[in-house]
This record gives sequence, structure tokens and C-alpha cells, in this order.
Amino acid sequence: MGKEKLRQITAATKEKIQIIAARLCRAKHVIVFTGAGISTESGIPDYRSQGGLWDKFTPVYFDEFMSSESARIRYWEQRMDMEKKLKHAKPNRGHKSIARLHDLGCLTAVITQNIDGLHQASGIPDDKIIELHGNTRRVRCMTCSRIIAWETAEKLVLAGSKAPLCDCGGYFKPDTISFGQAMPQQATRRAAQLSSRCDVFLVVGSTLLVQPAALMPGYARDGGAFLAIINLSPTPYDDLCQVLIQEKAGPVLSDIADQVETNSPPI
Repeated sequence: MGKEKLRQITAATKEKIQIIAARLCRAKHVIVFTGAGISTESGIPDYRSQGGLWDKFTPVYFDEFMSSESARIRYWEQRMDMEKKLKHAKPNRGHKSIARLHDLGCLTAVITQNIDGLHQASGIPDDKIIELHGNTRRVRCMTCSRIIAWETAEKLVLAGSKAPLCDCGGYFKPDTISFGQAMPQQATRRAAQLSSRCDVFLVVGSTLLVQPAALMPGYARDGGAFLAIINLSPTPYDDLCQVLIQEKAGPVLSDIADQVETNSPPI
């Protein structure tokens, strides 16, 4: 048996899982909010922890990207290096468990800070996913807004284009939000509206430090939602939520989905 199958679950954690599952079963509008912590179990490093992406790379700010060819080349070199991890990444137990909640009718939407596309790969419909920071599997022209697949852009780079250009002459850039780049207004507005109106707001794998994404649990609490957090490290909302579980996301979400599906304790 794998290590996760053998993990010891405390009575306190069992009770917390049962409370979350019961709330999910009763709720009409459920939001799951995910951050980098859910994808680390798929082998994708997070950004801020030791050994994370910002330990390895110096971020290229948006104005640098737009004004400097050398910055664009550096950006694309970093993105090609990131692909060594991303191309092998598959949805893990956490992603799949959220997809199970969707299939069980217990999910209104996923609001995610992640750019890896693993929620879509897990089977959740694209219209149920709000990507606050974009999606690196798409590439957008910064001039005409043309979208191409990552694989198309990758071929351009491998063919010798160190910073690929669109046919219109604009700069191609993965469709993600860089430092200094404006947030997607429509996605941010929709996320805020759904957060304000939900019954249950479940945070998974986020430190809730990056704004404006980190405002969403506050909108949910202000709207009277039940707030639960599953995250290994502390967040600013730990004292404001009804349930806090500081464990890995995948096993806990799997237990929650089991409980929702059977409507009885699975542990």
C-alpha cells in the first residue's frame, strides 16, 4: 500500500472532514478556491517556498517584457525551462476529488490562482473554472489578442524564435498574468460575485497572500458563507474560518469527496 493509504488520521481531522462534507451536502452554491499547494502534489513547484520557482528564476515584469527584447528572450527561456515540469504534470488526487464533487453536484465553480490547466484536465468543464492568473497552456498576442496553443508557440521557439512574434508583429506571451500586468477584469469580477453569494467557500493550497485573489474568502465570509481552509502553511484567514485543516490537499479532499458520495463516514 502507498504511503497515503497508510497515513494516520486524527480524530480531530476526521471530525473536520465530516463537518466540511456535511456542509457541502447541504449547500446550494459551493466555491472551491485553489492555489499552488494543490499542484505541488503533481510535481509542479510553487512560487515562494524554498526551492520554488522564484528561487530559480527572477521574474520578468510586464513592462520589461513589452519594452525589451532581451527581457522577452529571458522570459521565454524561463517558460521553456518550466515546461520540463509542466509537460509531465497530471491531475492528482486533489484535482480529481474536486472533479468528483462537481460530478456529485456539489460545485458551483473553481476559482484558481493556478495557471497549469490541471483542473480542466481533471474533467471539470471550462465554464466552471475561473482562472484569475490565466493559463500557461494558451499563448496570446499582446497586440491583436490572437490565441494559439502552447504547443504551437513551443514549436516556434524550438525552430529558433527566441521570443516568438505573431503574424501581426505583436509579441506572443503565455496567457498568464505577469508582475505589473493588469488582472483580467471579467474573471476577477465574476469571482468576486460568486464568492459573495456562495454558501460554502473551500480554500485549498493557498497562503491567501496575493491580491486581489486573496480578497475572495473575505467576500465569502462577509456574505455569510461557511469558510474552510486546507493548507499546510498559515494564512491570514486561519482565525476567521470555521474549519482549518493543515494537511496535504490530495488525501483530505479525497476523504471529503468519499464522505459526500456515501453520506457516511469513510474513515
